[in-house]
Amino acid sequence: MPAALSLPLAAIAGAGLDRLLGEPRRWHPLVGFGALAGRCEAAANRGGWRRLRGLLAWSVLVLPPVALAAWAIPTGLAGWATNAILLYLALGGRSLGEHAKRVATDLANGDLAAAREHVGWMVSRQTDDLDAGAVAAACIESTLENGNDAVFGALFWFALLGGPGAVLFRLANTLDAMWGYRNERFADFGWAAARADDVLNYVPARLTAVSYALGGRTRAALRCWREQAPRWKSPNAGPVMAAGAASLGLVLGGAAIYHGRMEERPQLGEGRPAGGADIVRALCLVRGSLLLWLAILLAWGLARA
Repeated sequence: MPAALSLPLAAIAGAGLDRLLGEPRRWHPLVGFGALAGRCEAAANRGGWRRLRGLLAWSVLVLPPVALAAWAIPTGLAGWATNAILLYLALGGRSLGEHAKRVATDLANGDLAAAREHVGWMVSRQTDDLDAGAVAAACIESTLENGNDAVFGALFWFALLGGPGAVLFRLANTLDAMWGYRNERFADFGWAAARADDVLNYVPARLTAVSYALGGRTRAALRCWREQAPRWKSPNAGPVMAAGAASLGLVLGGAAIYHGRMEERPQLGEGRPAGGADIVRALCLVRGSLLLWLAILLAWGLARA
């Protein structure tokens, strides 16, 4: 196999394994990592110097696995297979699709209670009182944002650094999801995790936004990205969700309840309110963008071969 094609073909293989197998049902490394991170936070998130403690905890949890992955990858075909497996373990595209489709099916069946419960597995907002349109909007927002977090971020760092890059992104993103909250418990301790995720996600998020824009109403998506994303509280979720919503011709954002408090969020996108059928359209946008990324990686490899 030409060296220039090794990573592109490993990326295709890793994405194919995710599509075929989904996340491992048992013994998923990220489950063990999350449990370890929880124990580490409970031990370290106390006393003074919380930012420093959080930075040290992040470093202890993330850097050794990345270094081990870089050191342990063999050469030749075994190395190619190892890279593909590491990417597969870092991806969550099929799992994202399964969660979103479950909500879409609930809404199609008129089972609003089940839709509220299942969308609650995807988002951190309160879902008990959402109507069908709000459930669909919440699901689509999560699908668009997690398209970046569960697919494109890992794929970007894999393209740069191979399997260790995918491991770096996935572990950092996991710690941000666990610790990156602006509340009393995590405002200081989770600061390093949140900032690291912002840095690692900066370029992938904008490439994801471009991909979403190309998959639908391109001019509207680019305009909404430019005008709306700066008002969104997350510097990386804003471009992704604004471009994705406008590309689909939908209006997302707006008021939502988080941890018992109402938050007035800016509008994202333009067009009509979301409906249950739009969940599948959002998934198609994510999958089409993935095919675009893989095609570009393969073309890049072929040009260098």
